[in-house]
Amino acid sequence: MAVTETRSLPPKFVEDLGKDYATQLTGLTSQKMDTTKYQPMVAGQDQATQRAYNMATTQGQGIGSYAPYMAQAGALQGMGLNYLQRAQAQSGVQGQQLGLQGQQLGAQARQLGAVGQQLGAQRQQLGAVGQQLQAQGAYSGPQAYKQFMSPYQQDVINASLGEFDKQAAKGMSGIGQMAAKSGNLGGGREGVMRAEFKTNSDMNRALLNAKLLQQGFGQANQLANQAFNQQGQLTQGQQNLFQGQGQLTDQERNMFAGQGQLFQGQGQLVQGQQNLFNNQQNLMQGANTLGADQQRMAQLMPQLRGSDISTLGQAGRGQQLYNQSVLDQQREANRMAAYEPYERLGYMGAGMGNVMGGAMGQYQSQVTPNQSPLQQALGIASLGLGAYKGFQNNPSDVRLKTDIENIGKSSLGLNIYSFKYKGDDKTYQGVMAQEVPWASSIAENGYLQVDYSKVDVEFKRLN
Repeated sequence: MAVTETRSLPPKFVEDLGKDYATQLTGLTSQKMDTTKYQPMVAGQDQATQRAYNMATTQGQGIGSYAPYMAQAGALQGMGLNYLQRAQAQSGVQGQQLGLQGQQLGAQARQLGAVGQQLGAQRQQLGAVGQQLQAQGAYSGPQAYKQFMSPYQQDVINASLGEFDKQAAKGMSGIGQMAAKSGNLGGGREGVMRAEFKTNSDMNRALLNAKLLQQGFGQANQLANQAFNQQGQLTQGQQNLFQGQGQLTDQERNMFAGQGQLFQGQGQLVQGQQNLFNNQQNLMQGANTLGADQQRMAQLMPQLRGSDISTLGQAGRGQQLYNQSVLDQQREANRMAAYEPYERLGYMGAGMGNVMGGAMGQYQSQVTPNQSPLQQALGIASLGLGAYKGFQNNPSDVRLKTDIENIGKSSLGLNIYSFKYKGDDKTYQGVMAQEVPWASSIAENGYLQVDYSKVDVEFKRLN
């Protein structure tokens, strides 16, 4: 880079002052600077940050911490499916039992029909027995013989009596003939004989009539007894049949009772199957509910772990920022201590420039090379507003600012300051570059500048 320079010779005291300045400058710059004292340093990772990193990257804690719960949820859901399948099998068995129960009910219905038929037959038999008893009753008693009297019995009696009367008339006629032969016709002896004959004849006639009636009565009574005995035998047969029907009905009832017991047993078995089915369903619902809880825990665990990791990470980052600030302050203190002789020499050079400007006239220089550390030291005294204008990319180095005041905190906890740049009377809002190392970078002139897109504080002018 070409340098254009115009100057006049200085006075003697200025020349001596220049020689002294050159001697000091040569001596100062001849010493090698230990840059390790103010080289950039990174604060070590805080224990909380390390723990958050370990939790986030350790299998089963941060990454995959939900896996055991998901596995348990899968196992519980498998149990629920198993219970459901068993419940379905129990439902099939229950259906078979219900079918068998239906068959038993059908058999019972048929048995009841048979019992009903038997009872109907018994009622008919009872009716027949009743009729037989009524008929048998008709064959007993003092008048029972009459219905067995021969319809020709009276004719026989009438004929017998008529024949007797004829014989009696002949006897009476014989008495008259005998009286006539003896000469007693119409006499008392004839009357006595006729009276005795009439009496004997009437008695014999009555005896004949009674004998014939007794004979008819005996025959009728014998027939009535035979009919009575036959009716009794028939009634006994009916009673025996009725008793047999009753025994059959009792057997049917016993079979019906057995069917009822079997039906009751089937009902109890079906109820047991239903209870087992209900228990299986309850177990399935419990397993599904527990599985859902496990899934919710699996979803919740990463959130809780993430919250812990985030909290630890924020705490670790805050501590690291603090440690970084301490290191930056130490580095800046070392830097200031190292550059303090250069600054004094720079102030001396600035004073010399004023003296030389007044004593030797105009001194003009135009140069545009990159600044060396020595040139930085020599230029510190004349930074001012020109230095601020050289940092249009949000210069935030605390060394360039004055009237610094903390006016609040951002949502992330960063300090917000109001300040003025040296050589400028305007007030600005922003951060200190030393407090936000992750958003800071070193400019070409060696001072820190901030990328405000990386912080939640707005850089703006207040007045």
